[in-house]
Amino acid sequence: MYTSIKDQLRDELEEIRTAGLYKTERSISSPQSSHITAGQIGAPGADVLNFCANNYLGLADHPDIINAAKAAMDERGFGMASVRFICGTQDLHLKLEARVSAFLGTEDTILFSSCFDANGGVFESLFGSEDAVISDALNHASIIDGIRLCKARRYRYANQDMAELEARLQEAQDARRKIIVTDGVFSMDGYLAPLEAICDLAEKYGALVMVDDSHAVGFMGATGAGTPEHAGVSSRVDIYTGTFGKALGGASGGYVSGRREIIAMLRQKARPYLFSNSVAPAIVAATLKALDLVENSADLRRRLFENAELFRRRMTGEGFDLLPGEHAIVPVMFGDAVMAAKVADRMLQHGVFVTAFSFPVVPRGAARIRVQLSAAHSADDVEACVRAFVASRVEAAA
Repeated sequence: MYTSIKDQLRDELEEIRTAGLYKTERSISSPQSSHITAGQIGAPGADVLNFCANNYLGLADHPDIINAAKAAMDERGFGMASVRFICGTQDLHLKLEARVSAFLGTEDTILFSSCFDANGGVFESLFGSEDAVISDALNHASIIDGIRLCKARRYRYANQDMAELEARLQEAQDARRKIIVTDGVFSMDGYLAPLEAICDLAEKYGALVMVDDSHAVGFMGATGAGTPEHAGVSSRVDIYTGTFGKALGGASGGYVSGRREIIAMLRQKARPYLFSNSVAPAIVAATLKALDLVENSADLRRRLFENAELFRRRMTGEGFDLLPGEHAIVPVMFGDAVMAAKVADRMLQHGVFVTAFSFPVVPRGAARIRVQLSAAHSADDVEACVRAFVASRVEAAA
C-alpha cells in the first residue's frame, strides 16, 4: 500500500523543489546568539552572524538566565511528569503566572507549553455555536487552527482593514459573544496592529479583544509590556497571549493573560492545558530571571530599535525593497522564491545566516528574506549584513 503513496509523496516533494519552495534546515552547533556556529546539515559549521532569530533582546544565552535554569534543575528537578491539575503545579509555576500578570497589568495568567497551545486552548473553551470570532487575515497559524477547533461562526477581515472589520462586526451583531482576534505584530511583515482603532470598534459593538503579542512582549512599549502598552490600550485588551520563546529568553512556554473569569474558565476547559505536561521547572525559573532583566532593559530596547533603524536606512540606500515599519522584523522583498532562496544561500557563504520565506508561509509572488535585528548586534554586525546582501544579490543574479 505504501509504495503508491511513497511515489505520490516523492512527486509532490519534487514539485516543491522545482518551484523553489523546498525548505531546508541548517545546523547550529553553538548557543543561540548574534554570532553562532552554523552550516548546512552534514557539513562542518562556520562562525556566522545570525540575523534570523527571534532573540530580540539577546537574552537566549544570557549567563544569569542559564544559571537560573541550572539552579532550578538542582532544586526542583528536570520535569514534572504530569499535567497541572493532577500533580504538576509547583510554586514556581504560580510565581511566574503572578509575575506575568503584574508585568502586563492583567488580573490573572495561565501557563501553556507554547503559545501555539495557548491559542489552541482559548476558542474552544470560550466560544460555541451561538458566538462569533472575527480574525485578521494575516493572523498566526496557531490562531487559525485554534479557531477551527471551536464551533463559533468565523469571520475574517483584510489585514488591518478597519472598515472591513466593522462590516464583519455588523454581520455578527446577533452573536451571544463576539471577539476580535489579532496579532500584535504580524510576523512575516513586521506590521503593528491598529489596536486603538480595534478597541474602539470592539467597544462600539460589544466585542472582546484578543491580542497575540509573541513578537512584541519584552521590548515594545515603554516598559516592554508589548503592543497594547505601545498603543496605549492595555486596559482595553481582554485576552493577551504570548510566548517565552522569543524576547523572554528564547526557550519555550506560553501564556494566556487577562480577565480573571476568562483565565478561570481556561483552567477548567482548555485541552492543551489539561492534557499537556507542565512547563519544565528550569524554563519557569529562567523566564522569571528573564523578566527581571526585561524590567531593567531600557538600554537593550533602545539598542534594538537603533539597530533596526540603521539596517532599514542602509538597505534602502543600497536599493533594496523593504516593507515599511518600525519593528525589528525587516522583510527584504524579492518576489521570486528561487531568487530569495539563492540570495539566502549566498549570504551564508558570506558569513550571514538568514532565511528565505516563500509560499505557503507568505503569498505567492511575495517571497522575502525576513531579517530580524537583536540588541546583541553591534553596528559593525549590521554593516556586515548589508554588505553580504549587496554581494549576494549580484552573485544570485549572475
